[in-house]
Amino acid sequence: MATHSTLQDRDPSRRWVSRMLQALIVVAWTNLPAAQLPLNQIPAEYRVPVQEITEHPDFAFETSTAPAKVRYSTMEKLFDRPRLAAAMWRQCQFVPTFFAFEQPGRRLTIDDAKGLHGTLTLVLQQPGMRIYLVDGRVETGRMHNPFPVGARMVTIYRYWESEKGFHSRLQTWTKLDSALLGIVSRPFRGYIRRRQEEFIAYIMLCISTGGTFADLDPLEFRDPLRREGDPIAVRQFDEIFGRGKK
Repeated sequence: MATHSTLQDRDPSRRWVSRMLQALIVVAWTNLPAAQLPLNQIPAEYRVPVQEITEHPDFAFETSTAPAKVRYSTMEKLFDRPRLAAAMWRQCQFVPTFFAFEQPGRRLTIDDAKGLHGTLTLVLQQPGMRIYLVDGRVETGRMHNPFPVGARMVTIYRYWESEKGFHSRLQTWTKLDSALLGIVSRPFRGYIRRRQEEFIAYIMLCISTGGTFADLDPLEFRDPLRREGDPIAVRQFDEIFGRGKK
């Protein structure tokens, strides 16, 4: 005997309504966050690529972290010093092992020395919000991918402090580097988006956790950073956490 769901699947009108609802959900999910993007405040030189990515993404999602016991001011200082933040990330033994290098023009490059790298450009900064234009690349085999994968992303990172702690929310739009790759990925988009969500949520959790460690006892980082030997990271550490600073 056919079940109710089986009969429903065989009804063309029900299938059509179901597909329309799914399509509307996808459209709403993809386009609603873009409406919150302050496009008119982004410098003209970045506005076109940001608009292209957010209006026609291959993936779009939003994720948040639970409140962390770290001060807003500490996180702001670390965001302004990504080379130090990456060095502290390594000392916390978070994975993957990232290296960050600050570049002119509000850019930074990140690399895990194993085939995962990218360039982040800070296109807009306001109190509690940073917007990045990201060019990323995953080399063959780094994440079990059979060929190199490139992508451009727009990321809005919002953060604030409440009596419960430090909160953060991330919205991203991702566009793959070729139309062919976009077509090939369609059957796997649900899986790819979930993996991307999980990975970025994990990154955000590690960032706030590292900030918590720094707030609790920053001097725990001082000697390991000096042993690692990056003079820029050491100088940035002293700027934030040097004697008499907290």
